Amino acid sequence: MNETLNKFFHFLDASPTSWHAAKEIGRQLTECGFAPLSETESWQLEKGTGYFVVRDGSAVAAFRLPKKKAKRALLLASHLDSPALKLKPIADVGGEVSQFFTEIYGSPLLHTWLDRDLALAGRALVKTKEKPLESLLVYLKEHPLIIPSLAPHLDRSIGEKGLQINKQDHLRPIASLAKNPLMLEEMLRRHISFEELLAHDLFLVPLEKAAFLGPEKEMIASYRLDNLTSAFAMLFALTNSKPLDDALQICVFFDHEEVGSESFLGAASSFLNQLLDRIALHEGISGDELFCFKNRTWCISADAAHGYHPNFSDRFDPKNAPCLGKGVVLKTNAQQRYATSATSAAPLIQICKDRKLPLQTFASKSDIPSGSTVGAIVSAVCGIPTVDIGIASLAMHSIRETISSEDLIGLLTLLKEVIHYAPKS
Repeated sequence: MNETLNKFFHFLDASPTSWHAAKEIGRQLTECGFAPLSETESWQLEKGTGYFVVRDGSAVAAFRLPKKKAKRALLLASHLDSPALKLKPIADVGGEVSQFFTEIYGSPLLHTWLDRDLALAGRALVKTKEKPLESLLVYLKEHPLIIPSLAPHLDRSIGEKGLQINKQDHLRPIASLAKNPLMLEEMLRRHISFEELLAHDLFLVPLEKAAFLGPEKEMIASYRLDNLTSAFAMLFALTNSKPLDDALQICVFFDHEEVGSESFLGAASSFLNQLLDRIALHEGISGDELFCFKNRTWCISADAAHGYHPNFSDRFDPKNAPCLGKGVVLKTNAQQRYATSATSAAPLIQICKDRKLPLQTFASKSDIPSGSTVGAIVSAVCGIPTVDIGIASLAMHSIRETISSEDLIGLLTLLKEVIHYAPKS
């Protein structure tokens, strides 16, 4: 358990943004013998072999062909992005100190970003001496920034109402007390070499590392537990499995879930369908047989779940509120915000019963709208039966989320069972 959790902490530290997470996933897959593919080149695939493809640096699909012709697929799906603050294209604020304009990505808990040591991370598109266009990953840990909150003496209503944050004016990080309109470029030049900065996708990320909480290390606190917990568990399941006789094993790590998934890199894109079509072509599956293949496929969508919060008990359904430390969560919603149905959930429930793995259920309180994730989109776009699961978390979308260590181990165990699942005839 400790060795696995240490690997998880390494994964968190290596993945401040979706681009870094995709790179780390690719590195681990390569170490485990998976071969990289390109969407712009023809594929030559071999039975029983693992492959992966990266789309635009931040969405990854990894798969392993079966020993024989594929009749079905076992599909795990999640996402690599998290709610955050992103620098605007022209970031310099101007004024007497160096500050940057930001905009909201997803729906972060804004107050949790104040008074934190922050860094810039993401990618820079640059011109270098060797290349007219190069994409470089950056993580500027050596140059911290901060978004200071307002002292209560300057707004006496803060104590009762809390700080009312204006997204345009109050979320500008301070980079330096010096007035320098080229501060961003200078920060980047200290980390990477380039002739001209052409564009960037840069996010603020916290510098505080992941940590255990509790006397028995029973909790983990970190940034981006939503949804790196699921991504890590999927990667663990795939890299610790063996090829099956007739089932394709796939893990898809999408981007842009936090902003709706309707993008080139999201679950609503062509990424997964194109992957399935190209694999089917190599497997000699076409026409009516391809539709049968997809309908025999089973998708597990894994994303963070809302754990019962003892300080806000009135926000939860009394019988369908999962607790930290009590096992993986089966997520349901009558409005189909989650893809779980009785049919898609039954095999998962049976696996948990057979392996004696704890399983909880989540349904929103009826007067509070439910969130959603990639499961419903994958199910609709690809026509694949899907079930949504996750592990319970506290302070979802905060800069510092909390999960149970034991629940993470439970998710790893369950997904490893799923990736080997063979339906009973």
